[in-house]
Amino acid sequence: MIHICIPCRDEDRTIGVLLWKIRDVMATLGRDFHVFVLDDASRDGTRALLEKYKRVMPLTVLTERRPIGFGRATEKLLRAAAGRTRYPKRDAIITMQGDFTEHPEHLHALIKTFEGGADIVAGESATVAADVPRRIRFVRWLGGLAIGRMVSGNSGGDWLAGLRAYRVVVVKKAIREAGDRRLVRTDGWAANAELMKVLTPYARRVAHVPLTRRYDLRPRRTRVRILPTLRQILRLRKAAPLEAERHGAA
Repeated sequence: MIHICIPCRDEDRTIGVLLWKIRDVMATLGRDFHVFVLDDASRDGTRALLEKYKRVMPLTVLTERRPIGFGRATEKLLRAAAGRTRYPKRDAIITMQGDFTEHPEHLHALIKTFEGGADIVAGESATVAADVPRRIRFVRWLGGLAIGRMVSGNSGGDWLAGLRAYRVVVVKKAIREAGDRRLVRTDGWAANAELMKVLTPYARRVAHVPLTRRYDLRPRRTRVRILPTLRQILRLRKAAPLEAERHGAA
């Protein structure tokens, strides 16, 4: 089973098409799947649109009355999906954004690589689309320099990328180790980096697949706040290393 987790807020322009593309891709792959979407207090038509899609595809919608942010939304989705799986050593949780920055077509490579034995598969930018705003390029470059190697043995890749596949047992071990503590304390792109820091110690192998991101379908200046993002990444890098041992996932 493939569990696909999508946090979204005010995405009525893209979330419907995204879900339909996911449905098409998964049908082509012939894999059982379930989509989890967290509606983070949307003020547009996102919630009504999601209710319609619940009738035509395997979809669970979590809702928040007040915004909780990307980091907390992603963690809630991970916990919800991990709690639904029957085969944690075999099933995958995939995270992606609701604004079409990451195209569902990349799910092919992500799932194939996961099924090849990787416990975490992360997307990394192979090419830079011509429409990527300069400020986005700038913050990704600075963020990459700030991150460095936060987990011993990390094989590199784009830690700011949100499109990833995690073996469910990896997520469940991290949740169990965390106890009452939150897995993700940062927000935005920094939350993606924090997830890699938290989950990598429980994975035997981390792999990467190339992808191209696009920013023309849902242009927003608030997508990335440069200084807050960099501050969170730097705090994350300075945080004490994880005490968890490196566990096998099989």
